[in-house]
Amino acid sequence: QVQLVESGGGLVQAGGSLRLSCAASGRTGRLIMGWFRQAPGKEREFVAQISESGSNTYYADSVKGRFTISSDNGKNTVYLQMNSLKPEDTAVYYCAAGVSGTGYKYWGQGTQVTVSS
Repeated sequence: QVQLVESGGGLVQAGGSLRLSCAASGRTGRLIMGWFRQAPGKEREFVAQISESGSNTYYADSVKGRFTISSDNGKNTVYLQMNSLKPEDTAVYYCAAGVSGTGYKYWGQGTQVTVSS
């Protein structure tokens, strides 16, 4: 089992920045890690993903150039640096982990990000 705990959410003005953290514990092994978000009344959507080694990253078009995913494997922690935030980035952000090719199996509890205009 893998446990994921997110932190770093909050309220920020449009144009501001936040950094989310996701600490993994348990049988972490070699996992892909990702961030998803869910806005009120909308389905959960993919935001960013990082490979097991941290050498490959992928982003949703809506956040490309503004968000950066990174990992510190020594600390079993994944980060999401969010810059130039927009009101439409407001959502609950979830950290997820899984084995490559099998999908995301483990999910965190989510952290709220609110961007005011």
